Amino acid sequence: MLRDELNPLAGRTGSALDISKAMAGLLGDRSTHENYIRLLEDLFLVRRLPAWGTTLTSRAAKSAKVRMVDSGLASHLLGLTPAKVTPATPSASTEFGHVLESFVFGELSKQASWLDEPVTIGHWRTRDGLEVDVVIEFADGSVVAFEVKASERLAPSDSKGLRALREHIGPRFVAGAVLTTGSRSYTLDDRVHVLPVDRLWRSVGE
Repeated sequence: MLRDELNPLAGRTGSALDISKAMAGLLGDRSTHENYIRLLEDLFLVRRLPAWGTTLTSRAAKSAKVRMVDSGLASHLLGLTPAKVTPATPSASTEFGHVLESFVFGELSKQASWLDEPVTIGHWRTRDGLEVDVVIEFADGSVVAFEVKASERLAPSDSKGLRALREHIGPRFVAGAVLTTGSRSYTLDDRVHVLPVDRLWRSVGE
């Protein structure tokens, strides 16, 4: 039964979780599936990322996102292989993007746990489609934010969520980064930067 619950969650990693839709076709009511999901959370197989800033603006969405903790397990359940993740298979490329988001979230969560002060981690999405994948708020209210893109080149819209968040919270916005699969690091705009994903574990100059 747990495997039956895990498969649809893997398919929705990085997406807002609607339990009724995710578990459609499986036996059990909503409360049963909720209990199974909580068990999967206790086993550190999945994690729900709450919405951040729902009091910031009435346009902020409230749905939590579901994340597979182990990106390797997620890839296995989704049948993702290097050969499949190509422009010729856009569905696999999209799934890889969601798995990469979950991987980044896991790395940021681990590093945040090493800090001397507690932080709040969430995602930000407005009802008109602006979103930021990971938002980290410190005790003093300052915020750093991350958007993840499974591509080497950015489209003009790829930093739109970070810019919108910066405008909403003003000086509280310390910095935002678009993490890509490319190799370049550069400043895109005021307090908005582009970094390779491997900057999460490699220092500049390595």
